[in-house]
Amino acid sequence: MPIVNMKDMLQHAYEHGYAVGAFDLVSLDFLQGILDAAEHTRAPVILSLAESHFDAFDFALLMPAVEAAAMRASVPVAIHLDHGASFETAVKAINLGCNGIMVDASDKPLQDNIAITRSLTEMAHGCGIPVEGELGYVPGVEGEDAERHPGEICYTTVEEARSYVESTGVDFLAVSIGTVHGRMQGKPELDYLRLQQINEALDMPLVIHGGTGLSDEQFRQLIDNGVSKINYYTALSDAAAKQILHNAGAAPSSGYTGLAKGLRDAIGAETERCIRLWGGEGRADEVLARCRPWTSVEHLIIYNVEGLDTAGAKEMIAEGRRVLSAIPGVREVFTGEAMKEDDQYRYTWLVRFCHPAVIDSYREHPAHVAFADNHFRPVAGGRISIDYIEIIN
Repeated sequence: MPIVNMKDMLQHAYEHGYAVGAFDLVSLDFLQGILDAAEHTRAPVILSLAESHFDAFDFALLMPAVEAAAMRASVPVAIHLDHGASFETAVKAINLGCNGIMVDASDKPLQDNIAITRSLTEMAHGCGIPVEGELGYVPGVEGEDAERHPGEICYTTVEEARSYVESTGVDFLAVSIGTVHGRMQGKPELDYLRLQQINEALDMPLVIHGGTGLSDEQFRQLIDNGVSKINYYTALSDAAAKQILHNAGAAPSSGYTGLAKGLRDAIGAETERCIRLWGGEGRADEVLARCRPWTSVEHLIIYNVEGLDTAGAKEMIAEGRRVLSAIPGVREVFTGEAMKEDDQYRYTWLVRFCHPAVIDSYREHPAHVAFADNHFRPVAGGRISIDYIEIIN
């Protein structure tokens, strides 16, 4: 089972005073190391995939492995798109299996950020998926991700945070209070008073980007002031790089598998350290009891076609597959033809939705309405339509 509703997961963390790690992954070694740590500590975890890392892996190829690993875990897992660059990326991420979304418009003027995020929230909520917004700007200083976040820090203000959340409907807010993407230079100075005031004004789970380099005490103070999700990557990347360099020094003639030996354990060790520090250890069972499971829906239609020959029917079906598969929340579109010519119904659609909320948003989506009204319904009068929700044991 345990892909769970991410909003439920973070609300539990917020109410119980701990933070869930959102660990960015770029390979199977990262995926396995992160989940090993979550399993060993019996903690909830968020598997995070950042668009800024898409040059390191094929998103569409890696996502099935991420989803399969999450589904066989015994601890609660959510799958999150981190720092998406566009509305289109968010739709793709949802349709590939992410059940948490963040498109970063924090570098835009406030009203543009609000407009972009509001549009995203309306779409994602129609798929049952929570949205993380970011207000203020967290720059990069040094390290693998630093160049992707140029510019100066812009702190989140209480007044803008309240207006932003009310205007966009986001479920979580990433705030800028002094952290940076990549590695810290010198001792970071965090504005805890600002964070406390934002927390008191919003009363919702807050998010910190740029967690690498903070001290244990700084993490504790962040969590005490409403931070329930901590994004973390650079230290995991550094742990992996250190292990590779160690392997190269120990056996200079090693091939790929020799150089990669121990990566999973190195990544897992740093992940486990963070989980324990942030208070997630031992929380898995209570989070599973609190969270709604992430359940899909199969939208089944069986039908016959009137007024079209076989070639015309298949042309209509191909157009529908193209149009419907691009609608937010549609995981898969299967189109089939009966194997026996004398079966009562000749054709079928089997459309898999990521969440029950998609039943309504799909029905009302302009692309579905146009296809159904102009192409499908006029030739498929005697049809049967049923929605089936997944049975979770």
